[in-house]
Amino acid sequence: MYVKICGLREPAHAALAVELGADAIGVVMSPRSPRHASADDARAVISAARSARPDVDTVLVVNTIPAAEAARLALDLGFDVLQLHGSYTADDVASAQALLPRVWRATSLTEAPLLYAGELNEERLLLDGAIPGSGDTWDLSPLGSDSELTRRIGPDWLLAGGLSPENVAAAISTARPGGVDVSSGVERSPGQKHPELIRRFIEAARAQLAPTDESDISYE
Repeated sequence: MYVKICGLREPAHAALAVELGADAIGVVMSPRSPRHASADDARAVISAARSARPDVDTVLVVNTIPAAEAARLALDLGFDVLQLHGSYTADDVASAQALLPRVWRATSLTEAPLLYAGELNEERLLLDGAIPGSGDTWDLSPLGSDSELTRRIGPDWLLAGGLSPENVAAAISTARPGGVDVSSGVERSPGQKHPELIRRFIEAARAQLAPTDESDISYE
C-alpha cells in the first residue's frame, strides 16, 4: 500500500513521515489553503525527507497555478512529481510533462464522474472528495471491486478525502486503491500536523485491516 502524507510544511514532520514508512510527501502551494507553503518551506521539507530516505517521492500540489509554470516551479524547488488538482486539461498535463515528466492528476467523482485512469496521460490518478482539504468523507460505494468505475480507474490510483487513522483501513478494504493520501486527517488543527496521528495513520494503512462490522462505518 503506497502512502502519501500531504500538506507538509515542517521538516521534522516530513522526516518523521518518511522514517515511519511513507512513500511520498506532499507540499501544497496554494495561497487559499491553510497548508500553503513558501518556497523556503518546500525546500526544507524536501531536504528533510530525502535525508531520511533518498528514494522518497516528493510531490508539489497545486490547483490554481498554470501547469507549465507549476512544472517550472517544481523543478526549481527540486520536486520529483507535480500534482495538478482540479480542472486541468490534457493540454495542461502535456505542457507540464514537457518540463517534468512525472505529473499526477487529482480530481473527484463530483467533478469528473466518468473519468478513467490515464485519460489525460497522467502518471497517476488521485481521487479526492468534492472539497479538497476539507477533511470531509465521501461515498466510496461506487468503488466496489466489480464496479464499472473500478475497471475504468484500474489498480494503481490513490484514495484521498476524509481519511484518518480511524477509518483508513476500512476505506482501503472498501475501495481497494493502490495507495492513500492524507492531509487534514493527521492534523491537530488546519495546517498543523500531529506526529502521533502521522504514525497511527501509516500503521493503519499498512495493516490494511477490514472493519469488524462494516455496517458501523460511514463514508458519507
